[in-house]
Amino acid sequence: MAKKEHISETPATQFLRKHRVDFSEHPYPYEEHGGTSVSARELGVPEHTVVKTLVMQDEAAKPLIVLMHGDCKVSTKNLARAIPCKSVEPCKPEVAQRHSGYQIGGTSPFGTRKALPVYVEQGILALEKIYINGGRRGYLVGIAPQVLVTLLAARAVSCALEE
Repeated sequence: MAKKEHISETPATQFLRKHRVDFSEHPYPYEEHGGTSVSARELGVPEHTVVKTLVMQDEAAKPLIVLMHGDCKVSTKNLARAIPCKSVEPCKPEVAQRHSGYQIGGTSPFGTRKALPVYVEQGILALEKIYINGGRRGYLVGIAPQVLVTLLAARAVSCALEE
């Protein structure tokens, strides 16, 4: 008899369950530096529907989260203009981990160690379903994108650059 793969709770899944969010679980074999192209391939979904969770900081080193399509990059200039601040840059991995509580490659916007402002690329909100990190490397959850706005008060921004 085939045993169903057991997925232990993460702060992200605890957060989603606590808020009664419908989500699907999608474990996959994690590849170091594989990024969203690997997770999209393993799940058999378009990379555009896989959402990256990026921990960044403004010029005062205040942390923030940016949610971006897997097949796009963030224009830090456009993001800085949209959220009004002087500049935005990615946090160093150890700083990002300290802010979020998650290991790089397993960062979820849900259940972060500190409450961080969340910005979401506007095109993500137009999708029917997105796949976003569930709080562990090699583990995505499928959710409706509106959850980002209702639970995280995510603000829509336009800062995507084609990769």
